[in-house]
Parts: sequence; structure tokens; C-alpha cells
Amino acid sequence: MQQTKAVKASREWKKASIVKDFEGSAIERISKEWMLVTAGDKDNYNTMTASWGGVGYLWERAVVFAFVRPSRYTYEFMEKSDRFTLTFFDKSLKAKVHKICGSESGRDIDKPKATGITPIHFDDDTISFKEASAVIICKKLYFDDFKPANFLDREIEKFYQQQNYHRIYVGEVERFYKK
Repeated sequence: MQQTKAVKASREWKKASIVKDFEGSAIERISKEWMLVTAGDKDNYNTMTASWGGVGYLWERAVVFAFVRPSRYTYEFMEKSDRFTLTFFDKSLKAKVHKICGSESGRDIDKPKATGITPIHFDDDTISFKEASAVIICKKLYFDDFKPANFLDREIEKFYQQQNYHRIYVGEVERFYKK
């Protein structure tokens, strides 16, 4: 399913420092407020809800960690793209945006149209959404697949009853935008 065409990001987006200007706890924002992981370009992209991820420092760079299962449509876009975005919304939009983007597939529906959010693209064609409060633009540095033999805590297996193990992507934070 073709997603709504993205429009150029407006000047309301200001570059900021991920270190100094990321508001609140990254753990709280990702785990409780959630985010969208989006990959592709202005002409062909997909987005999905994520509540697993992280922000940190690795290889002398500010990085993010994003986890995507191979069964998700966004996985195809993550594999093809050199960049991806993590998009954060104010709590007021969480219910509608995350319900649809977390339970419906972009193979079947136009997620922006279904949620009422407006896709935007930045100069490098990375995709986010006008209604967001913060956007992290990331360049992929590394990926790996979870291996069940490496789970030291067997309780982790409960998240993989269908053995649909996540792929982890490590992305360098290239830019951080806020309104």
C-alpha cells in the first residue's frame, strides 16, 4: 500500500543537541510514551510503533538502538535504507497514532491517512511527521539478529513464542530536531 506522499519539512523544525535538548528520560519516553521508527524516502516509506530502543554512546558517537522484527513491513525499508528516524509525539497523540501504527500493517493501509498525521521529509529524504515533538535522524552503523542461544535469562524467550527474533540496528545520531 502506498503511504501518503511526504511534504518538505517546514522551518518550524530547529536543530538541537541530542545530549542537551532531549527532554525527559529516554527510557521513559521510549518505553512509556513510545516512538515511531520510520525508514524509506519521501516516495516510499513505512513506519511502525516501537517501545523498545535506546539512546547512548558507542564508538565515540551518539547512537540509538532500534529493534525491528523481520515480520514487520518496516523491516524491508530498514534493510534498504541507509538512514531511519525515531519520532516522538506529545502524549495527546499517542493513543491514536500508536494503536494504528503498532497493530496495522503498511502493506494493507495508509498509516498517515488512517491516523491523521502528516508525513514530512527532511533534506536527506528521511521521513517523520509534522505533528511530532522531536525527531532523531540516524545513519545505520551496524545490525545483528538476536540469537536465542545467547539469552542468558531464559525468561526472555517469552517474547519470542513464534521465534520471530528482532534485528537490532545501531544508528549514529546525525541530527536531532525539535519544534
